[in-house]
Amino acid sequence: MRNDMVLIGFLQAQNCSNYVGSWRHPATMGDYMTPDYYQRIARTLEAGKFHLAFFDDRLAMPDILGNDHRSAVENGVRVVKMDPTTILMMMGAATSRLGLGSTYSTTYYEPFHVARVFATMDHMLAGRVAWNVVTSLNTSEAHNFSQSEHPDHDLRYDKADEFLEVVLGHWDSWADDAIIGDRASGRFADPAKVSMLKHEGRWFRSKGPFTVPRTPQGRPVVIQAGQSGRGQTFAARWSELVFAVYPRLDIAQANYKAFKEVIAKAGRDPNSVRVAPAVYVIAGETRSMAEDKMALIDKLAKPVDGLALLSEALNFDFASKGMDDTFSDDELKSISGLRAIIDRVVKVTGKKNPTIRDFVDGSKRGTIHEFPIFHGSGRDVAEQMAAWYEAEGSDGFVVAATHLPGSYEDMTRLVVPELQKLGVYRKDYQGATLRENLGLARAEPYDWKR
Repeated sequence: MRNDMVLIGFLQAQNCSNYVGSWRHPATMGDYMTPDYYQRIARTLEAGKFHLAFFDDRLAMPDILGNDHRSAVENGVRVVKMDPTTILMMMGAATSRLGLGSTYSTTYYEPFHVARVFATMDHMLAGRVAWNVVTSLNTSEAHNFSQSEHPDHDLRYDKADEFLEVVLGHWDSWADDAIIGDRASGRFADPAKVSMLKHEGRWFRSKGPFTVPRTPQGRPVVIQAGQSGRGQTFAARWSELVFAVYPRLDIAQANYKAFKEVIAKAGRDPNSVRVAPAVYVIAGETRSMAEDKMALIDKLAKPVDGLALLSEALNFDFASKGMDDTFSDDELKSISGLRAIIDRVVKVTGKKNPTIRDFVDGSKRGTIHEFPIFHGSGRDVAEQMAAWYEAEGSDGFVVAATHLPGSYEDMTRLVVPELQKLGVYRKDYQGATLRENLGLARAEPYDWKR
């Protein structure tokens, strides 16, 4: 029996969780712009032995629907977006073992900056940091970074490949034993063990030497969510932890198996890459109590939530067409946002040219039905999660919250003990660093020949 299920808390540095309706929940705390809010969540996740608290992020509020920000602001559709790396440091101060991951864009940041931010955090948090690599999604983000247009989907991944080469090159530019620290001789470090990168590429030029020595876990863990064709190739090359969206167990099994084969073809050990799909967990002391919770939570969603989020993720104004107007082949090809949503909607609806309504119904964006829902008593939920895990539909789960901090309190109090009884989840942390707790070896310098 597999007994190393990975659990990840899916967070947002904003006014709501991944589920927009969460801010409308009567039990959601409203102090989301204070350190106490995030530190409470961090302590709860660590009590549940979660591997990682992971922040999603965008670099603009959802203002593409109707080309206007006002409806998103009025309805609280993810409009408060703070920088998650600062919040990770606050959470790290309240914990000692919980991994802490943040999204940072390869489209609108510079590699040296990202490398230094995450290497510094990994030192300050004793080797518990992960970087979620994203290519950004829409024109609103471009406009916040002095760009007139958002790059094409595949082009963004081509640029991201080079971005990763630069970041990993900097992270590996100090040998582990470069620092001597001999006060008597006055010799601080061996210059032969600190190298210049001298990168000259299509998009980036970065000389080095890097200014941050190797970190406690070698380098931060790399997370990626690529599920489209080009995104999957990128994830297979670079990722150590993959965030996925699988609507059903049969689809999860097929996609999990196929992706592990892609990893093997890329010359990597498939067991060295953990795949964790997003899910919602609604647990109660009894099954009927969980059903009552779910009924309340389900009613919190508004139609504007899904339309605003689809517009944001696909970089297409969902107010520009009628609900039953189909997307032409050319329109679908021109969408530069999250291609995985298009693939999922086409697969779920069986329509090559879906309508706006098909996107709303097929993606379930903005509702708790966007991801699989595990619900019932703590034992019920644990058995549902174990069924996916043991059937090789995943290596674990990214647990999204329906309200905060209650979702994670219920998970830690009701579900985790049952997962431990089933023998699929650990009873304590295995080590001090995130890599140790994910069952990954300390990172060696990257093998550029693979």
